[in-house]
Amino acid sequence: MIEIDFTKTLDGGAGSFDLELKLALEAGQFTTIYGASGAGKTSTLRMISGLMTPDRGSLVVNNEVWYDSSKKINKKPQERSIGFVFQDYALFGHMTVLENLIFAKGKNDGTNSIDELLEVMELQQLEHRKPETLSGGQKQRVALARALVQKPKLLLLDEPFAALDNTIRFKLHEYLKRVQERYDLTTILISHEVGEIIKLADKVVCLEQGRINKIGSPDTVFTNQNLSGKFKFPGVVVKVEREEIISVVSVRIHTQVVKVVVQHHEAQALALGDQVIVVSKAFNPILYKLEA
Repeated sequence: MIEIDFTKTLDGGAGSFDLELKLALEAGQFTTIYGASGAGKTSTLRMISGLMTPDRGSLVVNNEVWYDSSKKINKKPQERSIGFVFQDYALFGHMTVLENLIFAKGKNDGTNSIDELLEVMELQQLEHRKPETLSGGQKQRVALARALVQKPKLLLLDEPFAALDNTIRFKLHEYLKRVQERYDLTTILISHEVGEIIKLADKVVCLEQGRINKIGSPDTVFTNQNLSGKFKFPGVVVKVEREEIISVVSVRIHTQVVKVVVQHHEAQALALGDQVIVVSKAFNPILYKLEA
């Protein structure tokens, strides 16, 4: 269990505001923090990691106190069992892939976890290459492996896929899901992509000017419904066609386009570029517009 109770005065584009966050996260849960720029998302991760100090409050991870202002406890970042992945990779350019992982592992004996991560992240063929020779997706796989090498209690991801194209991003989603399940991680992701959140997250925390204004499963947060169905695919509307009796909506899901039949009034609420979720129920797909 991750118990967060923070207060911190932050500077935003419209002036200073107070970040007040009280939140309990289950161990093994994948949580996404969602909200506009300047809402306090990155500051939340920095305070959890120890890179920023709250004005007051507490942080308890699996019954271990990492921060408590009343007891003057504030563990240093290196004393917190955390893996942190940034958007800009933050790899050591003079080190190979393998050397980056060995450095991150530190004084822990053995290389079993390194060998395992190289296999899980499909990096064996890249282990002797330096970051400057890697693609963006390869660098982010290395950054993720490096964050996991010490088997942290908590994985923090600050928009790690934002600068990548869709094809690479979708592939990295699969890697992340794989390591989440394999290592039973407790993960907190910052993301602006609703489709990404629906695909990955168990819980969404929506921040607005430092306050939680909505919290729940991706289904309930973005559609106001508990969606049931064998398959759920986030996508983007690329065409809306009105026919005599019904309308047909073309939705891009990853690199494929599917067509969904909807009522005219449902089609009128959709525009090109809208993010939606396609739910399959007994072979009849249903379309829900996502509320960003």
